[in-house]
Amino acid sequence: MHCLEKRPEQRFQSARDVAFALEALSGLSSSRTMTATLPPTSGWPKKRERLAWVGLGVCLLGLLAALPFVVAYLRRTPVDERVLKVSVLPPENATVAGAGTGFALSPDGRRLAFVASFEGQNLLWVRSLDSLSAQSLSGTEGTAPNVFWSPDSRFIGFFAGGKLKKIDASGAPPQSLCDGVGGGGAWNREGVIIFSQGGSGLHRISAAGGEPIPVTTLDQSRFETSHRWPYFLPDGRHFLYLVRSSQPENGGIFVGSLDSKDTKRLLSNTLSAAYAPPGLLLFLQNEKLMAQPFDVDEVQLTGEPFPVAEHVAYNLGLARAAFSVSENGVLAYRSGSSQVNQPLWFDRGGKQIGALGAAGLYLGLSLSPDESRVALDRVDIQTGTYDIWLVELLRGIPSRFTTDPASDLNPLWSPDGSRIVFTSDREGQGNLYQKSASGSGNEEVLLKSSEAKVPDDWSSDGQFIVYETLNPKTRRDLWVLPMSGDRQPFLFLQTEFNEQQAQFSPDGKWIVYTSDESG
Repeated sequence: MHCLEKRPEQRFQSARDVAFALEALSGLSSSRTMTATLPPTSGWPKKRERLAWVGLGVCLLGLLAALPFVVAYLRRTPVDERVLKVSVLPPENATVAGAGTGFALSPDGRRLAFVASFEGQNLLWVRSLDSLSAQSLSGTEGTAPNVFWSPDSRFIGFFAGGKLKKIDASGAPPQSLCDGVGGGGAWNREGVIIFSQGGSGLHRISAAGGEPIPVTTLDQSRFETSHRWPYFLPDGRHFLYLVRSSQPENGGIFVGSLDSKDTKRLLSNTLSAAYAPPGLLLFLQNEKLMAQPFDVDEVQLTGEPFPVAEHVAYNLGLARAAFSVSENGVLAYRSGSSQVNQPLWFDRGGKQIGALGAAGLYLGLSLSPDESRVALDRVDIQTGTYDIWLVELLRGIPSRFTTDPASDLNPLWSPDGSRIVFTSDREGQGNLYQKSASGSGNEEVLLKSSEAKVPDDWSSDGQFIVYETLNPKTRRDLWVLPMSGDRQPFLFLQTEFNEQQAQFSPDGKWIVYTSDESG
């Protein structure tokens, strides 16, 4: 009857109107009926009758055209608003690397890539979320615990053997793109990869390979030490990244652009962050994964943060939180604290014979030559910076050795136990300082250069210190610093591999070290 109305305003105005009417009819009880009687047509003029039948035909054709949409509307699947939670275990006899932070969800939310150690070797693994097992990818031995996906969820970017590489997730051989020791990467739809190049700014490169081009530069006036963990925003031009600084108030989550050198800080005192459609910024705060409304067009936060998950793991050394999010709302995270550890004593047979102090956030330790004290790197969980503490072994009493707001770590005792050399990033890159082991007096700058440095050992005669440097191209190299004369360091060993953990022989004529040349 509505289709045959003479006045247009009384007819259905669209197929949607028809759908709503049919839906209303379908909801009626079977005990009720509706009848409609057409008026008698015997008195109509034949022309008017023909027009009526033409109108009815047009209406029926319209109904037939709309029928698929009506059926789809009536049979539409209700949206399931339930939250589904699934635990994903590492492969048998394997351990997730990078303190559990080395994983990434594919953009389509279907697969999880992660780095796990198996039989003493880091490998890249891929697991479909609809599968019960993960598959390791051949040719990814020695993979560092930072991986990322291509936007089409086909390729995985990773770092291994001092190279930035990519591999087809189906298992084809990997392809090297450039030199890189990396602290994370991101891949946009235009085939551009940005990645962290060690202790420097971010670089960009084509997904097909080539020469890296700097994108961001460390701001020495703000004592920045590294830019890492980039994450592209939806436009593929802007990206999130983490700035680390020896002055914690200058660090945080920033937004950069491929088209401009301008940057903008969004958050301070946090670790890695990610964007989750349709408009949330995810980040860690006091072991809680938080989400805060974020306007990607204006590149600014717009609301108050709220918790998404509790007790999310993190790694202060890598400055990374253990979570990953896909473009369609799938979230993967690792629960539990990955930082708390306990220094322990073992005898030569491997039997545990005691503990050293209380459990805490420690990076490393060094025993004094007379075996009466231990120097430990201890992390401040609020700022993410390190300080050196000394513990008297007989009484178990700790005392703070360094107090600068920057990170002080890697303590090394002099052979006579009177001094301690350590690394500090208080002026940007990690330089070498020394201080009296009694704790009195000021720190003395021992060596400054543009490369980060780690002191490894002090020769028994007190004449030389062997230390590591971190070079973007040659990776970790060994240098020797004379402790007398003009104190000009000289190169001891430099290859395309990592050389580290050097130790002098007792007579000072040899140096033993570790290398990853064999994989």
